[in-house]
Amino acid sequence: MLVKTFGAAVTGIDADIITIEVDISRGIQFFLVGLPDNAVKESRQRIESVFRYFQFNWPGKRIVINMAPADIRKEGAAYDLPIAIGVLAGSEQVALELLNDFIVMGELSLDGNLKPVKGALPIAVKAKEAGFKGVILPAENAREAAVVTGIDVYGAQNMQEVVDFLNGSENLRPTVVDTEAEFQKSLAFYDIDFSDVKGQDSVKRAFEVAAAGSHNLILIGPPGSGKSMLAKRLPSILPPMELSEALETTKIHSVAGKIQSHTALLTQRPFRSPHHTISDVALVGGGTFPQPGEISLAHNGVLFLDELPEFKRSVLEVMRQPLEDRQISISRARFTIDYPANFMLVASMNPCPCGYYNHPEKKCVCSPGVVQKYLSRISGPLLDRIDLHIEVVPVPFNKLAEAPQAEKSGQIRERVMNARRIQQVRYSEYSNIHCNAQMTSRLLRKYAVLDEAGQRILKNAMEKLDLSARAYDRILKVSRTIADLEGSEQIQSHHVSEAVQYRNLDRSGWAG
Repeated sequence: MLVKTFGAAVTGIDADIITIEVDISRGIQFFLVGLPDNAVKESRQRIESVFRYFQFNWPGKRIVINMAPADIRKEGAAYDLPIAIGVLAGSEQVALELLNDFIVMGELSLDGNLKPVKGALPIAVKAKEAGFKGVILPAENAREAAVVTGIDVYGAQNMQEVVDFLNGSENLRPTVVDTEAEFQKSLAFYDIDFSDVKGQDSVKRAFEVAAAGSHNLILIGPPGSGKSMLAKRLPSILPPMELSEALETTKIHSVAGKIQSHTALLTQRPFRSPHHTISDVALVGGGTFPQPGEISLAHNGVLFLDELPEFKRSVLEVMRQPLEDRQISISRARFTIDYPANFMLVASMNPCPCGYYNHPEKKCVCSPGVVQKYLSRISGPLLDRIDLHIEVVPVPFNKLAEAPQAEKSGQIRERVMNARRIQQVRYSEYSNIHCNAQMTSRLLRKYAVLDEAGQRILKNAMEKLDLSARAYDRILKVSRTIADLEGSEQIQSHHVSEAVQYRNLDRSGWAG
């Protein structure tokens, strides 16, 4: 008897429908074909154990299972449930009427309980696109998949519930999630706030400029000056995510298996802070079984690299292309996967190995030339892709004790959102441009025109600091953002002056 069940294979952040054909005929052999990996091949042992546990009959016949299309590699134990249901249906232990209406996915434990799977959200999206009535998933994945409207999502605790549901004797109820309410619930709630930071007004201003234009920035300062504290508060002043951004971000984290069972939708911008021992594959993604890396997990949010010079040179260099293209392509012999990578890069570093070069009070004990050698760990091309270079100076004790209540993140966010609204209107006719940091050279010539005074300031800066052409573009983009924060249609000379001040690492004082 030939029956078909349906599953899905996740590739990148999208899913493909997998048809699982089960043919039971005379004989005694078992065949599993269709490019399955070892985890899929091992499903027979898990399924046989579950059959014994629930007292189902394992067919003592020839069983051929084909997973089509055969050119897509099937990976992981999530195919346990659809294969088991196919064997039951082929041996007439499960009714056939509902099999064509549902995508079924789930990993089986030996006692029949269902373990969560990765990629539940893209699987539900694909099921809706393909016209299925619903999906049947482990209960822990149900809320995540139920974010997709217009399709029924059933969460089951074990395989017996799925069998009873398909036979009409179990009344599983579809999981319902109010996507809009879930989106609004914790949209702008953050545990940390910029009001916690005492002093550092100039650095806060730089963060506001960076957030307003989605610019990358690097913080240089001695230990304890507040670099990490400031960086962790950047998401609290970024504009709240739109629903489309939240869905895309949730898909990426779903594929990586990082969605908690009680979470339906990620509504806050991600903040990823990998350790400096990270490998280049872990940062950009890929591997034997390709997964999104930290860069893609920071999509629509912030990637914070603390102690930047301590990262391996190869790790830092692989970021150059994603910073420009805002997308990562993982190419292998058999496939190519694209992961989105639209993130803000925030990096921090000490100015030298001892940490006290240019410190106002403590003396640097590094040998001559060591500072330059330390800074040279970061390549010029990478630094050119970072728009703002900010020096962070420690706050004296008297200012820490006497500092008044600082401005809250919500107030800063309002100004950032006003600037972003100006940019949305400006770039409304360009599909891939949403903020000043994404401007192309052609758009710079159109929207970042300087007056005579601004040209003179920028010319002097280029000559004295020996800036590259890319740094020239960065200054123009930051100048445009500063003007947007003031609501100025034209870039004025003081906007350019402020933008030039945010290129600290280009100054001769940092040469060592």
